[in-house]
Amino acid sequence: MCCRLLFLIFFNIFLFMNLTRCGTPQYSGETPVQLTHSKQGHTLHHNGVFSKDGQWVVFDGRNDDTRIGETSVIGIVNLYTGEEKIIYQTAHPTPYGPGVGAASFSPVTDRVVFIHGLADADKEKPYNPSRRTGVAIDLERPLLPLFMDARDITAPYTPGALRGGTHSHCWSGDGSMISFTYNDELVDPDLRTIGVMLDTGRPVLVDSVAGNNSGRCYAAVAATVVRDPRPGSDEISKAFDECWVGNSGYRNNKGQKVPHAIAFQGNTKNEKGQTITEIFIADLDPAAILNDATAVGRRGERPRVPKGISVRRVSRSIKGLSSVRHWLRSSPDGRYIYALAPDEKGISQLIRCTVNNGAITYLTSNPLPIDYSFNLDHTGTQVAYVSGNNIYIQDLEHHKTRQLTFSHPGDQKIVGAPSFAPDNSRMLFNQYQPSQDGEFLQIMQVQLTQ
Repeated sequence: MCCRLLFLIFFNIFLFMNLTRCGTPQYSGETPVQLTHSKQGHTLHHNGVFSKDGQWVVFDGRNDDTRIGETSVIGIVNLYTGEEKIIYQTAHPTPYGPGVGAASFSPVTDRVVFIHGLADADKEKPYNPSRRTGVAIDLERPLLPLFMDARDITAPYTPGALRGGTHSHCWSGDGSMISFTYNDELVDPDLRTIGVMLDTGRPVLVDSVAGNNSGRCYAAVAATVVRDPRPGSDEISKAFDECWVGNSGYRNNKGQKVPHAIAFQGNTKNEKGQTITEIFIADLDPAAILNDATAVGRRGERPRVPKGISVRRVSRSIKGLSSVRHWLRSSPDGRYIYALAPDEKGISQLIRCTVNNGAITYLTSNPLPIDYSFNLDHTGTQVAYVSGNNIYIQDLEHHKTRQLTFSHPGDQKIVGAPSFAPDNSRMLFNQYQPSQDGEFLQIMQVQLTQ
């Protein structure tokens, strides 16, 4: 035990010295303060945790990231008073589902969207990636679920409906669209892709049978995936962990304004047949998407990418992106995509990719890898990430890194992506905290002093 303690002490000294060599000054932030206290998990999603007015923070009741199927609660906590409220709870939860989790606020309304497993979940048909959908709650109408994407597993399929599971929903900057990852239930369930849904003002209505649900939005997949990409081609075997490009789109390499686009990670094969992950962008034309009713596909087919969605590869690198699970992030103007990629030592670092030419710049050279997904502030000038059980803020304008938390040996684990408050006044993150009834994942906050 004594040897372990000495190792941890010297390890932290080593980390500090290396960060200082890299021009990283120690940052004396405020002491983290616990925001939530109820004896349950309080998992923050990787995006959209704040309400549009910055007053409320949304969480799900997971105490373990892998336990969505067993989770029954979506809650909010007031950032200033600490008051916790349950805004949704599943009826008759079981270890097999239905399950809820990964909740995000709309940027323009008091609406929260989250994953919801299927109502008929049981031991034979448990919650899984192909058996879930997106559900929303309006804060003024708690406990009243709004099914967002329609699910139709009875052929002939309804245009605008999917027949699998949507996951990790993310609102566009104007709140008019939602992106997600998707696994089909009926054909190649293990092939993951990405998709979008649009609120047209008209619901997508499907047959009332087990496994189906009508939805408020029109949904479509946005990237074609194949089981075995041709080496050296731009074919993708997995499309995943996307972000919206810019707050209101971007200008493409022809100088044209693209109001809606998503960047995503795509697994390809290089000339040697090795799988590497690159950055792709899908430009979206909502009107054309809605006009392609045949994209829903037929029995025995996966849904197809509709007309109105154009995909191009952005990055062409040697090593590709990091295997550390993370979601892409975009600068507010849509010029850059931020991601994680291994350096020459294989350590996961923060990179910036220029959207219109694919040029990649390494922004960190840390001695330890970045452990999870990360977040930009609302100005696009700062990035927060976790490394070595501490939170760091990378100043993108002045190329400096500052340490926000100072964990001691044996401190509880920090997990997930830290999030800036909308006004940059504080940082929120998840950390396990002990209690008489065990350790629970709580929401912590740190005041940000400039």
